[in-house]
Amino acid sequence: MTRICLAAREVLPMDEKPGDVLTIEELSAYLKIPKSTLYKLVREGKVPCQKIGRHWRFRKEAIDRWLEETHGDTKDGGNE
Repeated sequence: MTRICLAAREVLPMDEKPGDVLTIEELSAYLKIPKSTLYKLVREGKVPCQKIGRHWRFRKEAIDRWLEETHGDTKDGGNE
């Protein structure tokens, strides 16, 4: 799997470093959701993030853990 670094216009392997930090654009692509939805989740405090100056940053490791914790129980489609 690869990620696109939009600012530098280069493609890097997603598993290059365990402590990868993603931008809002990268996380939007990773989660396959619109940036507007991601900004809403950030405002509501529903996604683990940090604001550095005017920019939001997301640790990939924290996002993966958050996905497992918050969305891991919907794998069966909620039919139980």
